[in-house]
Amino acid sequence: MPRINSPDELEKVRQEILSKRDTSKCCVAICAGAGCIASGADEVIAAFKAEIEKQGLQADVDTKGTGCPGFCERGPVVVIYPEEICYLQVTPADVPEIVSRTIKEKKVVDRLLYVDPATDEKAIHESDIPFYKNQVRNIICNNIKIDSKSIDDYLALGGYSALAKALGGMTSGEVLEEVKKSNLRGRGGGGFPAGRKWEGSRNAPEETKYVIVNADEGDPGAFMDRALLEGNPHSILEGLIIGGYAIGSHEGYIYVRQEYPLAVENVNIAIKKAEEYGLLGKNILGSDFDFVVKVHQGAGAFVCGESTALMTALEGKAGEPRPKYIRSNIKGLWEKPTVLNNVETWANVPLIINKGADWFAQFGTEGSKGTKIFSLVGKITNTGLVEVPMGMTLRDIIYKIGGGIPGGKKFKAVQTGGPSGGCIPEELLDLEVGFDELTKAGSMMGSGGMIVMDEDTCMVDVARYFIHFLTDESCGKCVPCREGLRQMHKTLTRITEGKGKEGDIELLEEISETAIEASLCALGKSAPNPFLSTLRYFRNEYEAHIKENRCPALSCKELIAYLIEPDKCLACMICLRKCPADAIDGGKNRIHVIDQDKCTKCGTCFEVCPSRFGAVKKISGEPVPPPVSEEERVIVRKKKKNE
Repeated sequence: MPRINSPDELEKVRQEILSKRDTSKCCVAICAGAGCIASGADEVIAAFKAEIEKQGLQADVDTKGTGCPGFCERGPVVVIYPEEICYLQVTPADVPEIVSRTIKEKKVVDRLLYVDPATDEKAIHESDIPFYKNQVRNIICNNIKIDSKSIDDYLALGGYSALAKALGGMTSGEVLEEVKKSNLRGRGGGGFPAGRKWEGSRNAPEETKYVIVNADEGDPGAFMDRALLEGNPHSILEGLIIGGYAIGSHEGYIYVRQEYPLAVENVNIAIKKAEEYGLLGKNILGSDFDFVVKVHQGAGAFVCGESTALMTALEGKAGEPRPKYIRSNIKGLWEKPTVLNNVETWANVPLIINKGADWFAQFGTEGSKGTKIFSLVGKITNTGLVEVPMGMTLRDIIYKIGGGIPGGKKFKAVQTGGPSGGCIPEELLDLEVGFDELTKAGSMMGSGGMIVMDEDTCMVDVARYFIHFLTDESCGKCVPCREGLRQMHKTLTRITEGKGKEGDIELLEEISETAIEASLCALGKSAPNPFLSTLRYFRNEYEAHIKENRCPALSCKELIAYLIEPDKCLACMICLRKCPADAIDGGKNRIHVIDQDKCTKCGTCFEVCPSRFGAVKKISGEPVPPPVSEEERVIVRKKKKNE
């Protein structure tokens, strides 16, 4: 492909690409995101190619591996165009039937369709599935439509038209004003208005300036940035180039986790292709604007998601935060003005330039505009990536999109904002999701992690888990974070072990206050949030652990016991055979008994006991009753069945 030297040439190239594509031709799009690959997507792609060749359909059918469409619970996902038939959990064994029935005979394979558990209705098209139907997919919608490694696929969908518009018909100041007008706020956690951040760097007197993509996504359960980088890397590149043009920067960086090999591979391919097309490098699209992009792989430190620590790591030093006496957009990378935004923020920029600030601002609330991608995981029926307009309630996200809590369990809380976020209880399910609303509730937007918890979740243990994570990830530079988190973790661990004492809650509150006030960076300042939010809404659980040696959720191992109820045991011997510790004594026609000294509280007996019996019981805070006598342990199955 020859270099593209003007916006007009770009449009000609786009039209050439489109002219060679038959929109009526069958195309099989298979999710090739990391999640679906783990579920066997590579084998499914290979099976499609082999079967299409076997049936002599190479000229009639295209096959492409695409980015993640979000419905990770049901992957590998296959969408067949132009009909947009969506098949879920496809295996290589399903491929011959799909090719024969759907591609050749234009018939649907019913067993691979989504079935609504509430109505038993089958959804043929992706847009008919409740998981997708209740979203507003402005950013992630193209993931399933393009080959992640193909710049032509991106161009065919209008890719780089925003860059052409910016360089060909807008001044850098006009680009900045459009972003400011949109009120786009950073999707990485802080929620700072992107336009104001850009303006600070643009107005800084230094000639050298930098723009950075923060793809150091370290939150447990979060994979929004990874999915965008893997599936549509050119959208982030386009936004980054436009941002560089707006502030007068000629050099950009993509800081990506080393644990994201597919994202690293795809973004490097995207950069190479953009350079070949003249969309990166010297005199982009015939303008006098030069811009280059470099990829830096982070070593996996959670703290490097913090802006100053990330920049320190980019400089080749240990990834530690530094004091923000002067903001990074004024004095950042190598002491130069630097704009750092996360992946999702940059992906919004081409949409704003192409469609306008008013279009973008029609979505969301007064203070939080646009859409937001969340990683919906945990005790939820439909896990995956969801994109919703700001202002949608937690209830709608969890029940209309997520499908509610599986197993008939009761919702308890949802944790938002990553490890430094907070837990929001059932009484706040109608809270509208927005930066300010979540902060008022004691949590935060963060990068978009959303972990759902059910009635079996101990909120004290949740706080302990996240504080432990943050203790490990603290860089150790400042005492309030390094030592404060360590002491918080020790105290919370004691409480979950039934060794808590009066005054522990007050001690935790005091340490939290010190960390918030005196920590150097945002990690330390926000680290107490998991404890503070769970204490705010679930104080009764803390008190039960400390005062009653009881875990209300029956979750903390040291505070629970398993026993077999004699009047329900039918001596089926399933738990006896499955117990890994040989802690169950029983036999045919003999009531089973758990030896509490041998029991490791693994819960296997509780899980395998047939639900119709329900003989195994989990207790906490109650004395374990004495075992039944040998005479009482003898039962007659027939008599039990007759009863």
